[in-house]
Amino acid sequence: MGYSSWSSAAYGDVRRARTSRPAGEIFRETGTVDPLMDPRHLVVREARDSEHHPRSVPIIVGFDVTASMGHIPTDFAKVQLGRLMTLLVEQGWVRDPQVLFAAHGDAVSDRGPLQVGQFESGLEMDMWLTRIWLEGRGGDVPESTTLVHWFAAHRTATDAWEKRGERGFLFTIGDAPNKELRPSHLSRVFGGSPTEACSDAEVLAAARERWDCWHIVVPSGARVYPHSVTSWRRLLGEQAIVCTRHQAICELMGAIMGVRQARLDLEAARDVLVGAQVASTEIDDVLAALA
Repeated sequence: MGYSSWSSAAYGDVRRARTSRPAGEIFRETGTVDPLMDPRHLVVREARDSEHHPRSVPIIVGFDVTASMGHIPTDFAKVQLGRLMTLLVEQGWVRDPQVLFAAHGDAVSDRGPLQVGQFESGLEMDMWLTRIWLEGRGGDVPESTTLVHWFAAHRTATDAWEKRGERGFLFTIGDAPNKELRPSHLSRVFGGSPTEACSDAEVLAAARERWDCWHIVVPSGARVYPHSVTSWRRLLGEQAIVCTRHQAICELMGAIMGVRQARLDLEAARDVLVGAQVASTEIDDVLAALA
């Protein structure tokens, strides 16, 4: 996948048409996961080079779609996707980006604990974004975020890694600590009897071999839960970062990728984040992780 190209002009028409529409008119509202996004039906998601995109850079963005977090993908569909792709493509921060959107919830209680799209370079990525079912449930406080990392480690194939030994980018976004996976969770979500390891340490180690993994902790209501930050920093160290202004997530991800791709230096990244009104302490933490 990922053979078309991004057009900000064409996406602008899509974005303007949905500016005032509620989430229920933008996202899938059938009460079930789209079969094309059901991980039980997939073997592998591929990010491949093509004539128009000869050095593809795979990017996974995983949204928490439990009750407290549905506004984040909604904001992406209305505003942030266009801004992110303008930074990556038009500003040249990432050459040949291919984006896959995923959604995660609770592997025990949710009917759709994981949904995964395809890697796309063009407007098709918006199609996958809006196929997400905003289930809006969740069980207890932790959520099964590392389902996204397990998927990335064991159900993706990329030319970036296979041809060039280059990692892709993986961003998960949410307000809750992680719920450690169990074999029964993997069987329920992916089908069959997966034999790959599922402890936090093993899942993240496998994912980080081929993916530059970041977790963005966002507020639940008016505040960030300290235990969520502590939990994620135990798992990812400095690459678990706080973003209290969720409207700046696209600039945050863009700046991280731009620095990693050597298209931005740290001072330019700081300017971007200041312009996006990211808190100064949060900017310092991001730049420290990138230094």
